[in-house]
Amino acid sequence: MVEVVGIDHLVIRVSDFEKSKAFYGRLLPFLGFRVLDEYPGMIGWTNGSTRYWIGEADAQGRKHKHRAGDVGFHHYAFQLRSRADVDDLEAFLHEIGATIVDPAGEYYDDYYAVFFLDPDGLKLEGMKWGERAEAAALATPPG
Repeated sequence: MVEVVGIDHLVIRVSDFEKSKAFYGRLLPFLGFRVLDEYPGMIGWTNGSTRYWIGEADAQGRKHKHRAGDVGFHHYAFQLRSRADVDDLEAFLHEIGATIVDPAGEYYDDYYAVFFLDPDGLKLEGMKWGERAEAAALATPPG
């Protein structure tokens, strides 16, 4: 049986390559990524297990702005180590002037996240789920 063991990479197309490269060039290192490789009109970052690439949209693609609700990409979630990391990400997003669409908070039971936009309006998320359950499990003696 074939089994997926992870998501190797994501590639998104951007309308203004230099503007997006500058945005992701600040965001992704903050999240622990480093540049993996760069080609004309394309650059990718890695954290050792996940790769995130941006590539310049072609002329036809640049004619249409991204619209939430269209068929296709909805959002990409970066799973973080802790709720504190989510809060640190939100503070960083304020520093770089990113658009935050939903501030850091609990959106589901034991699911803490911040949602924000890239320069093309693509929705991104930094999230941590299960932190309270993990803490409770550690505090409960085996038995």
